[in-house]
Amino acid sequence: MFWTIGCIYGASSVMLGAFGAHGLKKHISDPSKIANWGTAAQYQMIHSGVLLLTASVAPKNKAAAILFTAGMTMFSGSLYLLVLDPQRFKALGPVTPLGGLCLIAGWGALAFGSRGRFVA
Repeated sequence: MFWTIGCIYGASSVMLGAFGAHGLKKHISDPSKIANWGTAAQYQMIHSGVLLLTASVAPKNKAAAILFTAGMTMFSGSLYLLVLDPQRFKALGPVTPLGGLCLIAGWGALAFGSRGRFVA
């Protein structure tokens, strides 16, 4: 399941990054919003790869996989929505740092959790 999620999130990060680099500029002129979109796409791509690695190398480390998935969804997802319509999605502002905390916790879970090898 996490392999599939990583693949879907990776593909969508390429699509969303391309949209941000080309299509979004036609509708949004604020450079900080364009930068936020780029940050969301970059973090989504990096952590999609990490999720794929986790699914391959540490398949029993469900905590790390769940945290990376939740973190990407909350961090990148909230940034995308806040760039598109900041007034409508203003309530999602606090979700972004929570997503970041999930990503950090995912790295911790990956570092200190079982890699799925030599487990009794």
